[in-house]
Parts: sequence; C-alpha cells; structure tokens
Amino acid sequence: MLFNTHDIVLLITIYQCVLFALFLLTFKKGNKQSNLLLALFLLSYAAIPLDSLINYGAAFRAHVIEVSPNIFYFFGNAYWLEAVILLFYVRSLIYKKFTFSKYDFLLFVPFLCYLIYEINIWFIVDHGNKVAMLNNYQAAEEPLYSRFIGLFRECFRLFCGLLCLIELQRYQTKIKDKFANIESVDLTWLKILVIGFLFIRADAILVSLAMFSSFEFGLIIDYELLGLISNYTVLLLISVLIFFSLRFSSVFKGIESNETTAPPLDKSPIDPQLVDNILLYMKNEKPYLNHLLTLDNLASQLSIPPRYLSQAINRHFKQNFFEFINGYRIDESKQLLQLSENRQVTMLKIMDRAGFNSKATFNTFFKKLVGLTPTQYRKEHSRSDTKAA
Repeated sequence: MLFNTHDIVLLITIYQCVLFALFLLTFKKGNKQSNLLLALFLLSYAAIPLDSLINYGAAFRAHVIEVSPNIFYFFGNAYWLEAVILLFYVRSLIYKKFTFSKYDFLLFVPFLCYLIYEINIWFIVDHGNKVAMLNNYQAAEEPLYSRFIGLFRECFRLFCGLLCLIELQRYQTKIKDKFANIESVDLTWLKILVIGFLFIRADAILVSLAMFSSFEFGLIIDYELLGLISNYTVLLLISVLIFFSLRFSSVFKGIESNETTAPPLDKSPIDPQLVDNILLYMKNEKPYLNHLLTLDNLASQLSIPPRYLSQAINRHFKQNFFEFINGYRIDESKQLLQLSENRQVTMLKIMDRAGFNSKATFNTFFKKLVGLTPTQYRKEHSRSDTKAA
C-alpha cells in the first residue's frame, strides 16, 4: 500500500492548496496582488505536506528514491518561504498600495542561506552516494547541527507568524484613526488563520525539541504524534482559509503603510484656530450624519491635510477619529430621543438618522457615554416629560 490514512490527510491538503491557488490565479476577482500572494502561500504550503510524504511515507519514500534522490531536498525549501509570504499577504490586505521595502527582502536571507547549504551538502554529491545515504537514513543518527538548523527554521516561522499578529493589532488600532464606521471590517477570520498557523509553528518547535530530547538526551517524547496533530490542524485551517477568503477578503479598508507615511509632525501645541474651525464645522454642517464619513472626507471638507486633522483629534480631543465622530452621533441621537414626536419611532431609525449604520456600535457607545441604553434613556425622558406636564 502506497499511502495510509495519515498520508491521505496530507494528499487532501496538497489538493486543496493547489486547487485554490489555481482558482485565485485564474478566476477570482478583487485585489490582484493579494490574490497572487495568497496563491503563492498556498503553493508553498502545498510543498510542505508533500515533503513530509516524501521523507516519512515509507512506501512512497522508496518510490521517490527510484525516481530522483534530489526530490528529497527540493520541497523542504518551502518551510523557509511560506511564513514570509503569509506575512506579505496580510500586509497586502491591510495597507493601501502595499509595496515591498528593501528591509522586507531580509526575510528571504534564511532561505538563501539554506539553499547554499543544501547545494553544498546534497546537490553536488554523486547519485550513488545520495541513494546510499537515503536507504541508510535513520532519524536518530542525524547530525546535531542538522537538528539545530531545523529548530532555527521553526523559530523563524514562528517569528514571521508573530509579525502577522502584530500587523493585525496595529491595523486594528490605526483604522479607528481613519474611519468612523468599521463594522464591515471583520478581522475574525484572518485572526483565526494567523493564530492557527502560529499554533502549527509552535507545535513544529515542540516536534524539534521532542526529537532533541528523544535522540540526544534519551528522554523519549512522541514527536510523531505532535506531527500528526499539526497535519490534521493544517487541513482544517486550509479549509477555513478557502471558505472565509472567498467571503471576506474584500472587506478591508486599507490604511497607509509605515513606509509611505510622512515623518511625524512636531509636538508643538495644536493651533486653537484649527480647533475652533473643526468645532464650528461639526456644529453647523453635521458631517457625522453621513454614514460613510472618513478622516479623508472630513479633512477635504475642512480644506486641511488629513494628518493635521488626525493629529488635532488625537492630541487636543484625546480621541481617535472613530470615537470623535461617534461621540457627535450619540449627542445627535440623544436629541432625537428627547423629542416627543419621536417616541414611536423605532430605535433603528433613530440610529440611522444620527449617522450610525451598526446597532452594536450605537448601543455600545450610547451605554459607554450616557450610562444608559438608548431604550432606557428614552423612557427616562418620557417620564420627565409626563411629570412636567
């Protein structure tokens, strides 16, 4: 038998990755750069279960040796690439006009170093010696330096995964400085993806440490079981990625990347005239009633650069743009709820008239700023009006 049940899981993972990558490259609409990076990630990840099949599938391993010994060290290069490509994919989703900086290419240095190492220890060796080495291979006899390389590789992959998480956290903070409505931006699926692969990479580190413990110190730990857990988790994650990527990859509101942002402004006090202009415009024109208001929109209306407006809101009002605009919307909704003619108007209509397009944000902000729910607030004012009458 060429494949067992665990091998079938690896084959399904390979099939899913390759099929979805081809779909992204040929059919899917949307951000072409993100689609390309996601396709490259999927193809690089497909090489990892294939590498596992080649190296650890007993019957399949013997078949590959007959075909070409060089295959054994070819697909393993993907370990050094997939985590880097996933990081770039995340950045391409959250940053406007994402471009590679010169520092980004440093992340490919480990891959290039390993490629040089591979060429020297394997690809220049003659065919007969390669076959002999593969036929006599025993995991317990692997040299110590090789185990250290494997451990470093898994730590590097984990490091790239942590960078993904940091980027998402930074995006979640910065988006509130640019948009007043962020309900359409659902980061849940991408967080599941990033954290899921963090788990897989942490598990890979445990596998490396378990092999150290078992072969170097004699303390036996079932590293094969840890590897199987990782394989099954990957299958689940790839399935989740395919489903949610198709549904939600287009909802991101891009922010400027650090590379394209101008240097920070000085720390001098905010011009009082600028503050007065903002307050007067907010009072008279009520731009917050526009559901789709953004920092750039408001800055254009005020005829000032977006960064100056953002700095004024952050430093003078001690709020981000999201809090600043929705604070005005809460004040507007309070006025609407106090009007007797609005007592029979539904809360959804009140919310809409005040500029909100999310019931959750409306209720959360109202309770936070007023101390009551919108319904409780209306009842309180209804009682006050009755007593006054």
